Amino acid sequence: MIIIAAAVAFCALLLRRCHEDKQLIDISVESSDSIDITPAQIRSIERIGQWEFLAMADEEMVDTVRRRTLGRDDRLVRIYKGTLRLGVDLSQCRENWITVHGDTLTASLPPVRLLSNHFIDEARTRSFYESGDWNARAKEQMYWKAARQMRHRMMTPANLRLAEDNAREQFTALFRTFGFKTVEIHFEEGW
Repeated sequence: MIIIAAAVAFCALLLRRCHEDKQLIDISVESSDSIDITPAQIRSIERIGQWEFLAMADEEMVDTVRRRTLGRDDRLVRIYKGTLRLGVDLSQCRENWITVHGDTLTASLPPVRLLSNHFIDEARTRSFYESGDWNARAKEQMYWKAARQMRHRMMTPANLRLAEDNAREQFTALFRTFGFKTVEIHFEEGW
């Protein structure tokens, strides 16, 4: 509001001075249909880093048995819970990943992928059944087995497409706020 008042006051002062000097003022307004996205804006978007587009909660039961020649077998059954997050890592964008032609912006994003391999919530992991002594190494092997099973079940083509669709929708909305009428979002092939 202060800036507008200052601009009006400046224009009034300029008009009065020109009127006193009997000079004509030629004021014109030009419009442009081109929209510019600055390198600073692009870097700002890249600094977001990992952008999540789909979170999937999963629960996996893993068991193992250690056979004993004498006595009872040792058995361990654990239930793992985790949240797999699919998205893009904007720090992986290639140079010139955004191009602009008039009111059309085209963005080439890195492929949608699992954002972290550490998606199991250890605090929510529970032993369902445990007999015998189990060391940390055995429990770690079970952890990674549960992680593989979760990845196998949740990293489906349908879930990857859903994450891509969510990404397209969110990026389109973002770039439209910059004034672009047409926004094209593409994903690079997995690397």
